[in-house]
Amino acid sequence: MAFELQFFGATERVTGSLYVLTAGESRIVLECGLVQGMADEEARNREPFPCDLEEIDAVVISHSHIDHSGRVPLLAKQGYAGPIYTHEASKALCEIMLPDSGYLNEKEAEWENRKRGRRGKQRVMPLYTREEAEACIQQFVGLEYNAPLDIAPGLTLTLFDAGHILGSSIVQLVYDDNGSQRTLVFSGDLGYRDAPLMDPTTRLKQANAVVMESTYGDRNHRPIGETLEQLTAVFEAARAGQGNILIPAFTVGRTQDLIYLMAEHQDAWGLCDWNIFLDSPMGISATKVYSRYRNLFAAQLFEPKSDYPELPNLYATRSVEESMTINEMESGAIIIAGSGMCTGGRILHHLKNNIWRPQCHLLIVGYQANGTLGRRLVDGADEIRLWGDSYRVRAQLHTIGGLSAHGDQEDLVDWYSSFENRPPVYLVHGEERGQRPLLEKLRSDLQAPAHIARYRQKIVI
Repeated sequence: MAFELQFFGATERVTGSLYVLTAGESRIVLECGLVQGMADEEARNREPFPCDLEEIDAVVISHSHIDHSGRVPLLAKQGYAGPIYTHEASKALCEIMLPDSGYLNEKEAEWENRKRGRRGKQRVMPLYTREEAEACIQQFVGLEYNAPLDIAPGLTLTLFDAGHILGSSIVQLVYDDNGSQRTLVFSGDLGYRDAPLMDPTTRLKQANAVVMESTYGDRNHRPIGETLEQLTAVFEAARAGQGNILIPAFTVGRTQDLIYLMAEHQDAWGLCDWNIFLDSPMGISATKVYSRYRNLFAAQLFEPKSDYPELPNLYATRSVEESMTINEMESGAIIIAGSGMCTGGRILHHLKNNIWRPQCHLLIVGYQANGTLGRRLVDGADEIRLWGDSYRVRAQLHTIGGLSAHGDQEDLVDWYSSFENRPPVYLVHGEERGQRPLLEKLRSDLQAPAHIARYRQKIVI
């Protein structure tokens, strides 16, 4: 009986993870993420799913980030009514993130329809709504790590800690065909060895095929000690220049890492002189989920009997009115806000009020995909447009590479090296510039049968 995997998303690109697994008569969708980037790329989210929804027996999601989970509500909207398996902490985060994604879809459609109305063009519908996203959560099945579960005839799913964000999982799928077992291991997104908060990535020893992310396959991150020194220098320069610090941060993962580091180094960084704003309703809610599942990481982020981090001058600003008040501050504010790639959210309002001020500092602390505003800023844009107006980029920009939630080339090669039988490995979730060096490294150092996965490519396991 067939045990096959076909690649439909995150091939030679970072976002939009989507793979279809055939195990005998069963069909499993592995990941169901949004394509993110420029408008023509995001239009791919409206393309039909690559298989008949009635044929899908289960969906498996490695973690809650939208580029891995963001099309699940669309799948359910179009008729899929079966189970969606993920870690219980990922389920809790999806309860926050997917409705927020639906809300953003509604707002984007509303904005687009205003323009279309003026031009006499046909209206567009949101990809899915907040209500539709909330409805699909009832299909989620929360699992624990290291707890095998039969999800289809002969097919066993086990999740292992990937060390990327809370609940992030390495997905192991074992297919037993009349006593003959074959194992597929999908890395999901793997964590960085110096991650401030999350525990180390789990190592597995055996597989017949491995699908591995390759986001930073072309580089090694700055050591954490150098990263801390860089952050110290930024805080000192910002204090001397009497400006604000803007930090576009992914609301799940990077935000909690930053808060933890600020709490740990508040004296050395002189943070008692600053007002620190977590200006993200979703980030605030996600941090409470981290508190609920604090048993999943060893680092002490929270006070023993509190849902709040040990950072006395941290202000959680949920309301729009509170957020607008921050913009009255010309100095002394550290503002952590989404989105992490500057594609939407409150960070855009803070950029509007600060990006043209040379005394202000912009900290880029995560991956910036092609086509995003964050990527244009990192690439040295002199000017940006927000809501139809142009703004000169005069703020001082700092790229803090050592805070990535993704493993670097060393982490990826080291993780794969734990497989004793050197199974074929297929690289996904990466751009060519990251995949090609990793491919060569795996082949030269480990003699690995490594490949770059191609769109619609099918492999037999």
